[in-house]
Formats: sequence, structure tokens, C-alpha cells
Amino acid sequence: MFAKLHEVAVQVGTIVVGKDLQIRQSLVCLLAGGHLLIEDVPGVGKTTLAHALAISLGLRFNRQQFTSDLLPADVVGISIFDREKNGFVFHPGAIFTQVLLADEINRATPKTQSALLEAMEEHQVTSDGVTRDLPEPFFVIATQNPAHQIGTFPLPESQMDRFLMCLSLGYPDTAAERALLMGEDRRTLLKSMKAAMQPTDLLAARAALKTIHVAPSLIDYVQALAHASRQNGMFVEGLSPRATLALLQAARAWAAMEGRNHVIPEDVQAVLVPVAAHRLRSLKSAAGSALNSRDLVLQLMKSVPV
Repeated sequence: MFAKLHEVAVQVGTIVVGKDLQIRQSLVCLLAGGHLLIEDVPGVGKTTLAHALAISLGLRFNRQQFTSDLLPADVVGISIFDREKNGFVFHPGAIFTQVLLADEINRATPKTQSALLEAMEEHQVTSDGVTRDLPEPFFVIATQNPAHQIGTFPLPESQMDRFLMCLSLGYPDTAAERALLMGEDRRTLLKSMKAAMQPTDLLAARAALKTIHVAPSLIDYVQALAHASRQNGMFVEGLSPRATLALLQAARAWAAMEGRNHVIPEDVQAVLVPVAAHRLRSLKSAAGSALNSRDLVLQLMKSVPV
């Protein structure tokens, strides 16, 4: 069943060229049952990657453009009075799908951003006192622009912690950009894409992750990384228990994609930066300049013995 994920990776790679690592990390995130945040400048393929993943995995897909005037009801849904039925009828919002693309999530106000919290954690939404379950599997793939751009509202730490992974695509290399320039339009290619697997296959693969063995000594390693993040003085706060659970689940998914039935330290190291960097805020150096969290996570990894 994990072999089908490799087919998905190859297919998505024909659309988002030159980003094989990020595609693999995205699939690991979704296999682990987590939500994905893609942060980068506009125009590097964030939305295209999310759309290609949803199509290739055979999942129902909704795209919600987040703007400053977007209301929580636009995302969750709203009850409207129906005269014929003499009562309120609930009209589902964009969130009632299997993959919600929250495009440019940090352009919406904090009130609208918070409408996603319950859905991301509990896979349900509560509106007018009624709790409604979301489809399974359910994923949020959010894109956000760099915080220095005009018109952005930074996501609070509680919301960042809901995302299992945060990725950055970056600019394409010369060969990949040339393939983009000489190739067919990406939107046309997306329309011709077919599902490489079905939702039931993805659910079965997620359930199979429980069989991936994790040795007690590897648990010790994950705990040592978390403890070091809390004690080394590089970060404002260390990794939370939710973050350590996410790290272990992502490592399981990476091991499964590598074809192993057990997790090794290299699996933890492969997913540590995308799992941990967005959860950790670096303290300022003596010179007053903010240190990069991704670089500090790499330093943290090197400082903790296996």
C-alpha cells in the first residue's frame, strides 16, 4: 500500500518539478494524518502542489481564498432560515471536504483563522451549538506568505502547533525553471491528472503505521531532542508534547516510505526540521538580530547524541 504513495510522488513531480524532497515530505505529513503549512513567497507553486496532492490521492478538494474580510461562517458554514421548512437550515462551508486548501491563510483576521482550530484538532466543527463531523480523511493544506509582506496577520503559536509540518518550496533551480518555461501550462496539466490512489488506500496506509516498530532507545532519542529544545536557551519555548508525538508519527511515516518496518534515528532526523522549526521561536542573539529557527533546529540535532 505504501508503494502507491511513490506513484503519487512521481505523478506530482511531473507538475511541481524539481521539488522531490518537498513532495515526499508533504506525503509523509498526510500519511501521518497531519496538516501541512507551506510558507514561501507568491508564485513558487504552493497552491499547485496542494491541488496536485489532492487530485493524486483521490480526495475531494475545496479551495478557500483567505482575505481580510473573510468571515468564520464562510469557512465553517451558516444556518439560514428556510420559510418552507419553517426552520433554520445549515449550509456547510468550504471546510466540509477531505482536503481544504486554506490559501494565503495569514491574510485573514485572527478571528477567521481560529475557525480552523477545532476542525484541525478534532475533525469536527461546532456551529449554533451543533457539532458536525468532517469527512475522513480530513486534511488542511495551508499556504502563507512571509510575515514581512503587506497585509498579513501572523498565525498564533497555538495554530502553528496544529500543523504537523511546515515546508518552504524556494525558487526552482535552473533546470527545473527551464522545464517550466518550455513545458505545458500547469493548470492544463492539473486538469488532465488522474487519481493514483483512493481515500480508502490512504486510510489503510495510515492504519498500517501502527505496525511500524519503535524501539525504547529511539523514544529516548526523541525525548532527548525535546528536552534539549527546552533547556538549551536557544528558543523562547521548547517542543510541546504534541510536537514530540508529531515527530514520532512523522518518523514512522518516513520509515514506511523508505520500506522499513521499524524507525531508525535517521528517520527522526529527516523530519525534524519541517516538524519542529515552525513550532520554535528563536531568541535574539547578543547583536540583536533574530536567528533562523531552521538553522537552530539543525544545531540542536547536532548537539544531541544518537
